[in-house]
Amino acid sequence: MHSSSALIDIYRDYLPMSESTPVITLGEGNTPLVKAVNLPQQLGFPKLNLHFKLEGLNPTGSFKDRGMTLAISKAVEEGCRGVICASTGNTSASAAAFATKAGLPCFVLLPAGHVALGKLAQAILYGAKLISIDGNFDQALNLVKDVAEDCHLTIVNSINNYRLEGQKTAAFEVIEQLGKPPDYLFIPVGNAGNISAYWRGFKLWKNMGKAAMAPRMCGFEAAGAAAIVLKRPIAEPETKATAIRIGNPASWKEAEKAALESDGWIDSVTDDEIMDAYKLIARSEGIFCEPSSAAGVAGLIKHLKAGAVLTDSTVVAVLTGNGLKDPNAAMSAIKIDLNPIEATVEKVKLAIGI
Repeated sequence: MHSSSALIDIYRDYLPMSESTPVITLGEGNTPLVKAVNLPQQLGFPKLNLHFKLEGLNPTGSFKDRGMTLAISKAVEEGCRGVICASTGNTSASAAAFATKAGLPCFVLLPAGHVALGKLAQAILYGAKLISIDGNFDQALNLVKDVAEDCHLTIVNSINNYRLEGQKTAAFEVIEQLGKPPDYLFIPVGNAGNISAYWRGFKLWKNMGKAAMAPRMCGFEAAGAAAIVLKRPIAEPETKATAIRIGNPASWKEAEKAALESDGWIDSVTDDEIMDAYKLIARSEGIFCEPSSAAGVAGLIKHLKAGAVLTDSTVVAVLTGNGLKDPNAAMSAIKIDLNPIEATVEKVKLAIGI
């Protein structure tokens, strides 16, 4: 446990900070690393040493806060007039919150109809100016690039290098919490910034002699948005995992490099595999993540069954966002009868069925 609550203060020596960089913080980072007790048994791999990195317990409910604290701090240092981003949801919530903390206006371009309600509600309440476009995330990001230049705004998507620099701190925490690097890190891949950032962190710790080795980086796209796997941009990406519904990842090349250098891989999983893992994580370990977060676990299950992962290895699966971000996904995934019954002991005992 670190004494400071500001992530970029804790790891200041390993980040592009100067003496004049203000610290815009919401108490992000230091998220739990929770050992899976039941899931390995249920999957038939009882020797698997599996841990979940609960990034959904950051202040705005996703891993985005790690990078946003540094991106917004540097934007203030550089005297920006406001920030702008394209978002499938989590970036908008994080950018809006940190911009508000810094006293900056925040502008968000959203792909119409493809943003989970929980994320939209956050951005609205934090006071961002939301603009819904008739297009997908990739189109929104292209617009953001043009508008930012014309209006002299700072882009806080992961094409902003400070975002990835802040996000690499999660790798430091994983090593500190485990006492060593894991053998494998499994993680969802959307815009591909997070897998790239983790690799930066693991590689830095290894090169500095703070860790003996670095894990194999294993990233997973949704099958309907698997640009890296298919080696071509997807013009109309489709997946229930809206946070990774991205057809032309901004950090494509760095993500490929992370997989190659670590002897890992980037693969895809279907929506059915994602939703099965989403429910399994909740039902076996009591952890509620958003659907896109389960892509890495779906990939782990797929590769365990294929014999591609050593079954007695130490694995960290990154759960990138909180399940409360997308409550509609849970309600549609599990059909239950909530029709009221008569308020009597007899009726309740009958309903319980024991």
